[in-house]
Amino acid sequence: MVNTNVITRKWGNSIGVILPKEIVEKEHIKENMRINILISKKSNILNETFGMLKGKMKKSSQQMKDELKKELYKENEGLLL
Repeated sequence: MVNTNVITRKWGNSIGVILPKEIVEKEHIKENMRINILISKKSNILNETFGMLKGKMKKSSQQMKDELKKELYKENEGLLL
């Protein structure tokens, strides 16, 4: 089993991928040979994670930041930093 990143390309009415020569040679892939391809889209985990929170937060990020600052200042009153 080999793992590689490839770019899809338009091929007539379809989308195709080109396998790198090194993989073709290593796996002895020939023309018209039937092979299995596991497809996994590359994604940005941060966008997925924070995108799930979109519209579900009742406070803006600035409001949350301001509240955190207030709490920090309350806790640190009287302390010399």
